[in-house]
Amino acid sequence: MSPRELPVPDWFEPEAVGRLWRVPYQERAAEAAAWAERWQIPPAAGDQRRVGLLLIDAQCTFCIPEFELFVGGRSGSGAVDDTRRLCRFLYRNLAGVTTVVPTLDTHRPLQIFHAVFLVDADGRHPPPYGQVTADELRAGIWRPDPRVCGALGLDAGYVQRHLEHYAAALERGGKYALTVWPYHAMLGGIGHALVPALEEAIFFHSLARTAQPLFQIKGDSPLTESYSALGPEVLVDPDGEPIAARNDALLELLLGFDRVIVAGQAKSHCVAWTVEDLAAGIRRRDPTLAGRFYLLEDCTSPVVVPGAADYTADADRAFERFAEAGMHRVRSNEPVDEWPGWRQRR
Repeated sequence: MSPRELPVPDWFEPEAVGRLWRVPYQERAAEAAAWAERWQIPPAAGDQRRVGLLLIDAQCTFCIPEFELFVGGRSGSGAVDDTRRLCRFLYRNLAGVTTVVPTLDTHRPLQIFHAVFLVDADGRHPPPYGQVTADELRAGIWRPDPRVCGALGLDAGYVQRHLEHYAAALERGGKYALTVWPYHAMLGGIGHALVPALEEAIFFHSLARTAQPLFQIKGDSPLTESYSALGPEVLVDPDGEPIAARNDALLELLLGFDRVIVAGQAKSHCVAWTVEDLAAGIRRRDPTLAGRFYLLEDCTSPVVVPGAADYTADADRAFERFAEAGMHRVRSNEPVDEWPGWRQRR
């Protein structure tokens, strides 16, 4: 990365990170050009050390307090604090980040993890955050809503078999049971957008460095979930037919960088499972590649629902596994050149 850190622009408003507002693109474009000239920031295409910044699901739905799945962590302000630190990190290290790779959790109303998909014998939908087991589905406690099946052009009997297969596959995989999530990250909605403060920082980086951000869509298949940006939880239906595909192109992109920095939401869910899939891909390719990955631990928070669920310990255990595999746990306020292994040649 750059041998020197840059200042944070004066117009960055830390107190506005948790709010909605419009990014003034034209103003920031002019300021980015002036900033690049003032600080002699070269175009990213000429970087000798290519650094990717993987930002997982830094969207309004997870990062703004009044939105559907705000990630508060134990502090109650987790994602806001994380985003504030992340924006500062990107501005300070603007000249060293080659490419920003933001993922976007992307949903439509009729999906397998939304309440509308399921009904009980009385036609009632399950409550948000409820968990549905394979045994409950086999017993008929929950079944697919036939109206949803019709809207998706699917036979209700097939969807029933798929639900049983899907829930069982999740349980065998040792991740999370089929969870009924509140409607969130809805395609075309405000919650789907990047949180404005980070969107502004990414836009500024793009023009100051003449570098296109590489957005990655995840989670839009109606019959499976995608915590990980690298692939869905279940790949095939009960007949062995594919229902979604892994994002192998993203894995190849990330493994092609000299260094990859990872941040985003939530540490216990989409961040953890994305990095888990990265670690699996690295093991298949070359375990030493794990040393290229840096986890910004103060720019991600776990899911905590007061009085209901606390995934902090799960997130911490996951990050311990990643460190044991050779990845680095770092903090945004540390000089990047002092991160372990950062100065080593590829």
